[in-house]
Amino acid sequence: MKVRVLFVLSVLSLLVSWTTSDPVLTGFLQCLPKQPQSAYPIFEAIYTHENTSFQSVLLGYIRNSRYSTLATPKPLAIVTALHESHVQATVICAKQQGLQIRTRSGGHDYEGLSYVSDVPFIILDMFNLRSIDIDVGDESAWVQAGATIGELYYEIANKSKVHGFPAGACPTAGIGGHFSGGGYGPMMRKYGLTVDNIEDAKLVNVNGTILDRNSMGEDLFWAIRGGGGASFGVILSWKVRLLPVPANVTVFNVKRTWEKGALNVIYKWQYVAPTLLDEIFIRAITRLKNSTEGKKTVEVSFVGLFLGQRDKLVPLMNESFPELGLQLKDCFEMSWVESTLFWADQPIGTPVNFLLNRPQGPPNFFKSKSDYVKEPIPKQGIESIWQMMLKMDKVLMQWNPYGGRMSMIPEWETPFPHRDGNLFLIQYVTYWVEEGAETLKQHLGFVRKLYEGMTLYVSKSPREAFQNYRDLDIGANRQNHTEFETAKVYGSKYFKGNFDRLVRVKVMVDPYNFFNNEQSIPPR
Repeated sequence: MKVRVLFVLSVLSLLVSWTTSDPVLTGFLQCLPKQPQSAYPIFEAIYTHENTSFQSVLLGYIRNSRYSTLATPKPLAIVTALHESHVQATVICAKQQGLQIRTRSGGHDYEGLSYVSDVPFIILDMFNLRSIDIDVGDESAWVQAGATIGELYYEIANKSKVHGFPAGACPTAGIGGHFSGGGYGPMMRKYGLTVDNIEDAKLVNVNGTILDRNSMGEDLFWAIRGGGGASFGVILSWKVRLLPVPANVTVFNVKRTWEKGALNVIYKWQYVAPTLLDEIFIRAITRLKNSTEGKKTVEVSFVGLFLGQRDKLVPLMNESFPELGLQLKDCFEMSWVESTLFWADQPIGTPVNFLLNRPQGPPNFFKSKSDYVKEPIPKQGIESIWQMMLKMDKVLMQWNPYGGRMSMIPEWETPFPHRDGNLFLIQYVTYWVEEGAETLKQHLGFVRKLYEGMTLYVSKSPREAFQNYRDLDIGANRQNHTEFETAKVYGSKYFKGNFDRLVRVKVMVDPYNFFNNEQSIPPR
């Protein structure tokens, strides 16, 4: 009782300076102490523009400088939830006041939708909710939405050297969004996606109620595993299945320039990479570099993971993919958790506790797009794309092979539909550090032209896209108004035939569309 009295008095004292600033914000703040509280008073988690820490909290988990400018819309307040009850109270009070919520786990939404809106909004920041409970005996883990991929990897390895999880390569990405969008990593050909290995979940629904798999029902549990949790509620935590990995795995990074035969190697890669053993994953990254003569050229990095030892990998590769020319000296054996550092582009030997780092603020400006490829691209097609890239600056393409487990899971089993029939996923990226409208226009032009140039070689009707590589170019609803026909355009690209079922779930759980953003699932 004493805690609640102190809480109410503290909030009311804060309201003295806020009541005249914004009536909607005042209403939101006055609503909060009326909600059931934990031993963690929510006022300690609230930041408004009057707070000296507001700017640093806002910028701390922005990962794209495009959304950290003076012109970027700012939230009325940020709630850095310290307890699940703070999430419940934020949902209830934002709904009561007609405020939009943007939920941010790690801030890696490519278009900033987890922390930017063009209508009055609150950021619900989840970074304090980061507990991870590993149960090796049960081969499972409960992980809160505000934890990062790197923290999950670190905690798994702390408990077991022969278990892992098939999440992404970026250790600072937040669990909440990465999982709910269908996150993938270098073990996807062996074990599928994050969403293929989720056993339970907890979320706060539109009424502020905490639900688990049993109480939410199988339709909603299906929807949040690949359909994007932000359309249906606020993800609190996931229960994931831990999967076996060998004590030692093998990694490599073989680079070839255009002059050194990269064209022939990547052409053959299209036929080989999706058909190799499920334990092998080889990503092909095409980027620009200066040659020894100082001229711009194209270089392809073939970055690989093998769930096994190198003495088995090298002869297998030389038989199946001799064009790559993989040698023993190219291969490095290490523990699975050490391989996650390699995939995070860290030098071999980097301490494992690097995975716990949480760098603050955006590292650069970037724009990304995605595509799926179902038939091998002819050599002349690849060559024409490379010629186009040579006229650009700071662009790259990342090709990620499918096959293996990805081809065995039906496209309707989760909302993520990009399964059998896909050879590989493409991510296009342009990145820069210089500020200014002209630089922005130039780089957006680069990646859009590259995307347009690939039209002939990628999926059609619809031209599919990966939701976690968020791209507002393919369709967006603005001003808190969700048009079904607009949503159907981006929805069919992200979810194909699963879009209709996602809409039906949305109607059941959030018929008045409280949880929405520019690319959310609409109610009919």
